Formats: sequence, C-alpha cells, structure tokens
Amino acid sequence: MTGKQYLISRKLNVLDFADQMKNISEACRKLGISRQHYYDIKNTLAEEGVEGLMEKTRKGARVKNRFSLEVEDAILDYSLHNPTHGQVRLANELNRKHKWTISGGGVRSVWLRHQLEGKALRLKRLEAWAKENSGLLTESQIKAMEEQKKRSRPMVKLKLTTLNFLLPKTLIMLATLKVLGKFISKLVLILIPILVLQNSILIRWQPLPLNF
Repeated sequence: MTGKQYLISRKLNVLDFADQMKNISEACRKLGISRQHYYDIKNTLAEEGVEGLMEKTRKGARVKNRFSLEVEDAILDYSLHNPTHGQVRLANELNRKHKWTISGGGVRSVWLRHQLEGKALRLKRLEAWAKENSGLLTESQIKAMEEQKKRSRPMVKLKLTTLNFLLPKTLIMLATLKVLGKFISKLVLILIPILVLQNSILIRWQPLPLNF
C-alpha cells in the first residue's frame, strides 16, 4: 500500500467509524479529530470522489461548489424528472437518499453551468428530452409543462383582446355623451327665453289693492 492509498484509507475509516458509532461527536472524540475535520472529509468525498481525499498540492485552489461527476449527474437527473423542485428541496432529497451533504448553493452552481437556473429552463429541457426519447411523463410533469405553456403565452394577445372588448364600449359611451350634450344645449336654448319671458311677466304684473 502506497502512502497515498494509506492516507485515503485512513480518511475512509473515519467515515466508516462514525457511521458505526451513530454519533459523530463521540466518534470524533475517540479518534482525536475535530467535527470540522470529519465534515471536510465527507464533503470532499461527495464533491470530488475518492481521488479528492489525496493530499492537495499547491497547484491552485479547488473550484468552489464543484462536485464530482457522480453528484453532478445525480443533480441533473433529479432536475430532469422533478423540474419544478427548488435547489434546497433537491439538495435535501439527494442528501437523504445518498447521505451526502450538498447545499442548495452547490445545486444552483450546477444549474448555472448547464443553464438550468430557472424552472422554465428545466421544463424546456424535460420537454426536449421527452420528444427525443419518447419518454413517458408522469401526471405531475405533464401538469407542470401545461401550466408553463399557459404562463408563457404572449401578454400582447391578452392586451389586444381586452382593448378590442373595451374600445366599442368606450366609443358608445362617447357617442352617448355627445348626444346628451347636444340635447342639453338645445334644452338650455329653449329654457332661456321661457325664463326671460316669465320674469318679464312677473315684473309687469302688479297686484290690485283690496277695498273693503
């Protein structure tokens, strides 16, 4: 066994011992290591695989949130079959299933590299996959795709429909106001002479004195 193999074996033994103990704090205390060291080993294994457990050289810093191919493929596969799930839920589901410790931010970094950061983009990928592979979609997948199609319909058509509905009513209202305005104008022209004549009659008329 080479020095690198021995180092990898020691780190794997730390994870195995913690699993057997069912108590990470107690396992770390007995092994004489910190909990942070345990989680560093576990996270490195999940993100880089066994090769990541070897001693790092100073050739450069590791890319942040860069997962192993196994983890990245699992994220992409889950996203394909559950395109509406968010990054936190996806991370929780994979952590529960594989006993990983990936984060929602790590999931999002994978989505960004594959241009899947939006739900609409993941649904579009599912639709393309279904066409290419003649895949059978679940009821929830079909429902999500139909809802996305409804949301992606152009709003211009809706606005034009609303405008076409409101325009005739607006014209009718304006025409009605115009007719009403003409009617009021004519009525005023008729009433003004009548009022003037009535006032003239009242001024000329004087009551006769009463003699008893």
